[in-house]
Amino acid sequence: CHRAVGNYAYTFLAEWYAKTAAHPLVLAMTASPGGDVEKVRAVCTVLGIERVETRVETDPDVAPYVHERTLEFVKVDLPPELADARDRMHLLVDQRLDALRRLGFPAPERERLSMRALNWLNALIQERIADRDPAAFQAASIQAELMKLRHGLTLCESQGSVVLARFLERLAIDGASGAGSKASQRLAADAVFGELVATARSWEGELHPKFPVVRAVIEEQLRADPGSRIIVFASYRDTVHALAAHLSACGISSERFVGQASRDTEKGLSQKQQIDALRRFRAGEFRVLVATSVGEEGLDIPSTDLVVFYEAVPSEIRSIQRKGRTGRSGAGKIVVLVTKGTSDETYRYISQARERSMQKGLVRMRTPDRAGQTALQVDDPPGGSPGVDPLQQRLAGFLPDGPVVIADDRETQSRVVEALRLSGAALKIAHLENGDYAIGDRILVERKTARDFVDTLVERDLLGQLRSLADAAPKPILIVEGGDLYSHRQIHPNAIRGALAAIAVDMGVTLLYTADERETADLLLVLARREEGGRGERIAHPRKSHRAVREQQEYVLSAFPDVGPRTARALLETFGSLLGVIGADTAALEAVPGVGAKTGARIHEFVRQGY
Repeated sequence: CHRAVGNYAYTFLAEWYAKTAAHPLVLAMTASPGGDVEKVRAVCTVLGIERVETRVETDPDVAPYVHERTLEFVKVDLPPELADARDRMHLLVDQRLDALRRLGFPAPERERLSMRALNWLNALIQERIADRDPAAFQAASIQAELMKLRHGLTLCESQGSVVLARFLERLAIDGASGAGSKASQRLAADAVFGELVATARSWEGELHPKFPVVRAVIEEQLRADPGSRIIVFASYRDTVHALAAHLSACGISSERFVGQASRDTEKGLSQKQQIDALRRFRAGEFRVLVATSVGEEGLDIPSTDLVVFYEAVPSEIRSIQRKGRTGRSGAGKIVVLVTKGTSDETYRYISQARERSMQKGLVRMRTPDRAGQTALQVDDPPGGSPGVDPLQQRLAGFLPDGPVVIADDRETQSRVVEALRLSGAALKIAHLENGDYAIGDRILVERKTARDFVDTLVERDLLGQLRSLADAAPKPILIVEGGDLYSHRQIHPNAIRGALAAIAVDMGVTLLYTADERETADLLLVLARREEGGRGERIAHPRKSHRAVREQQEYVLSAFPDVGPRTARALLETFGSLLGVIGADTAALEAVPGVGAKTGARIHEFVRQGY
């Protein structure tokens, strides 16, 4: 239940349940609530929790059900090559911190350059940008360089040379490109950075000792128990990919486990692929699952005999979730790799301190009974609470009777779905081949934010996506949500206008605009109510009676596969009528100018298919 915050589904489910249930009753459980007492209280408020109970593994009512877990920290040294790379990046960081100070910004010392410090710097810079301070624009670019360098330092210290070299190469390519960011271009032009990239290109194989240590730990476990299931957690996809490949090359059956999103050239795993990987892991088809944070919680990961942390993590929640993947049905072992003198050591101690703080904070939050003792239970009268039906109701009994809206399963993280549910829509979740929302049997809706519209137009096939939408539904709709289309990227306004014209005129997709997710939900609800209300006959071709007979004939024929208005006219001029076209054989159809063998065969097959 620790995810009952922000935009997570728990939040609006709890709100909806509290509104609709006559006697709401919530039992919330979590193994990792976090160490921030105020955040825990916020979760309790969202879920309507009035009493708090805590347990640890040593409590007498828990201990009999807990299996032994051993925790081992394995320390490794940073190799000289990576230590040298770190020194060069430290020099680059120092130069940029000095530049910020010269511009009048209170930059911290390098040793204190955390993500929190960088975000604080960014907030100051944005304030000065709002005041149109010229120095702030240069500072923003320098801050972006620092973000990239800090990430590079993390890869250098805790991940390895292969991942670091790949990151530096991407930065160099981006910096050499005219389309690259100013921060990448400034870094690529720096002589020290250029020397670093050249050195990284000369590295052969993986230099970081964590790779052979992971292999040795796994081999030792498999020698002791050849049937073991093992999970290796790493924070970055590049590391997961490299580790899985390394272990497989060493004869250890391994597979990667990452999220659904695709990044750069690496594709994510679809939900179907994730489920299949877990099924095969559970069945013992391979021994080692190398996973990012997606494997830490929220999925049915089977209990394992060994969990390896490729790096320490500063979050007590993530640490607890990782450890919880072993020791469920038998004894388990946890191994944490730590590079000496690096952020690994810092994160190890931060995580341990936060776990202790979490336990102390939760003990203070326990709800005492009237005698001042910890309340273990609240006894209800026999037969249940007064006035409450003791029988469990079916989940369907809680569903609203409003208009039906089908949402694609990839939309569940948006606030549109939340707003639809709270507005009384009978919301259903399904996997839609086209569009984000389906309403009735006619309407498919694609939803895009203004930024996403422009990004998809530039980087992906927006028009192809909407063409598929138009082919899949009689009434395709594109909702563009929030903001100005022309202000997001350096793209000529006429390019956007041309795309809008093609979408509306050429494809027949209705364009609608909303201010935000809430307004999008309201619009979808209006569309759903109109469809369910059956306002007028469902006319597929409106205003067809106003056309001349000749135009109507061309209109009907141009609806055939691969037939446009010009081809329709050629067919009608050749055969004289629709009946003549329909009765023609393949050879006669192919002989019509502009038709050809493929289109002729499709027309012939189409008019003879059953309904």
